[in-house]
Amino acid sequence: MNVERPDAARLLELTGTLADLLTDTVASGASVGFLAPLDRTAALTWWTERCADVAAGRLTVWTAYEEPSRVLGTVSLALPAGKPNSAHRAELVKLMVHRTARGTGLGRRLLAVAEEAAAADGITLLHLDTETGSPAEHLYRTSGWTEVGAFPDYAANPAGSLRPTTIYYKRLAAWP
Repeated sequence: MNVERPDAARLLELTGTLADLLTDTVASGASVGFLAPLDRTAALTWWTERCADVAAGRLTVWTAYEEPSRVLGTVSLALPAGKPNSAHRAELVKLMVHRTARGTGLGRRLLAVAEEAAAADGITLLHLDTETGSPAEHLYRTSGWTEVGAFPDYAANPAGSLRPTTIYYKRLAAWP
């Protein structure tokens, strides 16, 4: 499996296959901010809008694929913009693995790639939120993330039911 960190132009080229990944992720029940059924056009628009954030340096995206035309996984880091007191942290967002690639270690690999790149870029603290009780929680816990707590009824899952969300953090290094 190849993992790349596309720039904005390459991300734009990948929006079709990323839209397919996003619609599959939502259709399989993962809570990544969308309700089911997610229309492919809406998914394509969402990914296209991320290109500006990548170009501006507010978002870093990694994609995983066996064939360059079919992305099977992705993860992103959202960097706080315009907050000088927050330059040391980032939010891990949209870790997605296509249902045909789940259970292969791809999610763990993408998580490690994002963590390593963040540390190399001087990020010392990562945080994320995920649906409480989701399979993703096992991944984060066994990858050294620390649970902070949960918000009740924080977000609707793809079926539209309100679900709690758990917040996690991971310290990558001490602040200089």
